[in-house]
Amino acid sequence: MTEPDSGPGRVRAAPERFSARTAMAVVVANMVGTGVFTSLGYQLLDIQSGFVLLLLWVVGGITALCGALTYAELGSALPRSGGEYNFLSEIYHPAAGFVSGWVSATIGFAAPTALAAITFGEYLTAVFPALSPTWLAVGLVAALTAVHASTRRSSGGVQRAFTVLKVGLILIFCLAAWMLVEAPQTDVGFLPGPGDLSLTLSGAFAVALIFVNYAYTGWNAATYLTSELESPERHLSRVLIRGTLIVLVLYVLLNFTFLYVAPASEMAGQIEIGYIAARHVFGETGADVMGVALALLLISTVSAMIMAGPRVLQVIGEDFHAFRPLARVNAYDVPTTAIVFQSLVTLTFIVTASFESILVFAGFTLGVNTFFTVLGVFALRRRQPDLPRPYRVPAFPLPPLVYLGVTGWTLAYILRDRPEEGWMGLGIIAAGGAFYLATVLLGRQRDGTADG
Repeated sequence: MTEPDSGPGRVRAAPERFSARTAMAVVVANMVGTGVFTSLGYQLLDIQSGFVLLLLWVVGGITALCGALTYAELGSALPRSGGEYNFLSEIYHPAAGFVSGWVSATIGFAAPTALAAITFGEYLTAVFPALSPTWLAVGLVAALTAVHASTRRSSGGVQRAFTVLKVGLILIFCLAAWMLVEAPQTDVGFLPGPGDLSLTLSGAFAVALIFVNYAYTGWNAATYLTSELESPERHLSRVLIRGTLIVLVLYVLLNFTFLYVAPASEMAGQIEIGYIAARHVFGETGADVMGVALALLLISTVSAMIMAGPRVLQVIGEDFHAFRPLARVNAYDVPTTAIVFQSLVTLTFIVTASFESILVFAGFTLGVNTFFTVLGVFALRRRQPDLPRPYRVPAFPLPPLVYLGVTGWTLAYILRDRPEEGWMGLGIIAAGGAFYLATVLLGRQRDGTADG
């Protein structure tokens, strides 16, 4: 494809499109990152059953799959980039879409990107203590921002390469750990035991599930690129569903491996779970090698979020005059201003906030966002039954009801057991509503002045 040329008399070439392979790489990379390599340590503080811990990841995966099936229908019926911003604006009201975009702009992508970058730094400093985890995280975000603010070809190429590397490293790690561990751990059992049923129905399970749901965050990532995807009506549903299923399998394998090779007592409350597990299998030297490898696979997570998130800011800039600068693109049609803006917010999180508070806070707020989006499939079917839908949710309404039930349950428990993070999330949402009203009033005032 010819490159764009802005010279006199030249015709600008059609912009490149992201392939289905690139979109699936974005989905997988968005999900497989911070959550699966850190949250087990927090889960082990309250849950000591291997069966229940693995059940968490299965339930979370099924929930994410139900959400992906629903988003596939919404994306085929409302094919525009922007994810929840586009869906909620069309289904409910522009105010709902704006609040969703506000959430994406403030924490939806910036906070998870910061968490992945911080984890990248933590894994590397576990191997090289002289390095600063904060500056490693800052450097990674800055480098990937430069890549994704260039062209779609370089952006997509980097994303596909690091995602293939990520999946390969995970499979190698799991196989090597199973083969080389001298004495598998016995302090947690993987078969159902007494008390597991009551534990599964407890508040501890619900709160742990918010960590798991956070780890699955990203199953909807391809919907942020819909307008830039090749044949979205044909590829979007396959990308969302297959990407989510791949991640479900990887997550169960990884957590089984962690629990199989390392004592639960050593992992409880710790962040660098992968490094601890690798040390028990490969020794100190081997753990250092794996620590570097695990840090490398987090690069694709940071990359995917820097790639997908700014597309939400771009469509907000297209729709609201006050945010018009966010819609600016370079010669290759890449939203450079939005990419830089999101990365600046990410850097702010990296240098100012604690890891766990970001995780719970972001998990709760994103859960509210996706809850109302999935609920929207019922409203859209009722209000616009004749709207073309190249893809429909199979076994409707079961998948969206499963997603709404599990997500609503976890959100309620967060408000009860972690009220500070929950109310902070609701505060962010309320602030988005207030900001929308201010934007509308300023817009009316500007139009009135112009008319006068």
